Amino acid sequence: MREPHLADAPARVAVLGAGSWGTTFAKILGDSAEASSAPTRITLWARRQEVAEEIRTHGTNSTYLGELRLPGNVTASTDLSAVVAEADVVVLAVPAQSLREHLHAVRDVVGAQTVFVSLIKGLERGTDMRMSEIIAEELSVPPARVAVVSGPNLAMEIARGEPTASVVASADATTAERITALCSTGYFRPYTNDDVVGVELAGIVKNVIALAVGFCDGQDLGDNSKASVITRGLAETRRLTAALGGEVETLAGLAGLGDVVATCASPLSRNRSAGRLLGTGLSAEETSREMTQTAEGMKSASAVVELAQRHGVEMPIAEAVVAVLDGALPVERLATLLLARDLKSEGK
Repeated sequence: MREPHLADAPARVAVLGAGSWGTTFAKILGDSAEASSAPTRITLWARRQEVAEEIRTHGTNSTYLGELRLPGNVTASTDLSAVVAEADVVVLAVPAQSLREHLHAVRDVVGAQTVFVSLIKGLERGTDMRMSEIIAEELSVPPARVAVVSGPNLAMEIARGEPTASVVASADATTAERITALCSTGYFRPYTNDDVVGVELAGIVKNVIALAVGFCDGQDLGDNSKASVITRGLAETRRLTAALGGEVETLAGLAGLGDVVATCASPLSRNRSAGRLLGTGLSAEETSREMTQTAEGMKSASAVVELAQRHGVEMPIAEAVVAVLDGALPVERLATLLLARDLKSEGK
């Protein structure tokens, strides 16, 4: 007899974080459940009472998604513990640097079989840990109960129903298949993957590459410069992934190249937008004040460089991005610095 599928039973799903991506993913889950007539109930945890109230009463989150309506099986609450305690699946869409404190707050109410799904593309500063590692450490859950979702997933495009594909990665194939079934719609096509390390690192370093592409925008540099940054940035990602035991083939897929293309090309990208502001000469503090949502690359770049140095991996683009963020490198010197490196084979 096959193991019961999450999609076969009434599933209660909590989505922690009612920003653009968290709300959009709740919409995906709701649409998927309605299309399959599954009795799934999705509850968004919102930090602000007015956001939760709007979702409950009007079915919209106008701060992030305008007047786009959420499915009727999506509701919201500001009671973090209650939302998690009732959930079979907990989807995490909070900023990377606050994940641990949120998990710490709910670890005593987590169900014994709850599955955790990370949508977060960042490293924790101070520990240089990936989100799946923090979940495992903070909640003492095995890898089989953890999955990550990553890919070319610009929230507003998906919320409008524009077709996209993504990756659900887990060390356990059954978990990946279960989460895939929960978030499959006519406009959102998830694929399974078992390379959690590669999928997470691709999404993390991609944000740093997007900042560098934004620098090029802010400096009025052309497509040749941006293509060079993207390509060499992928080479850095490949080196770090290999050093940490991930599969370099993952970088040619949706979580790697697919995400890089979307994030580095789209004006909807938070990290590219932040990089553009930095490229015009704004400081990191000034840029953060201009941004309405978190640009994870600004928070995670230093952790990426620390992780790379610890494993003896050269990442000159990431290092230059950190230097600009720290105010140690004028952004106008970035291109010259990157091109001044020793001559060598492209494959290294």
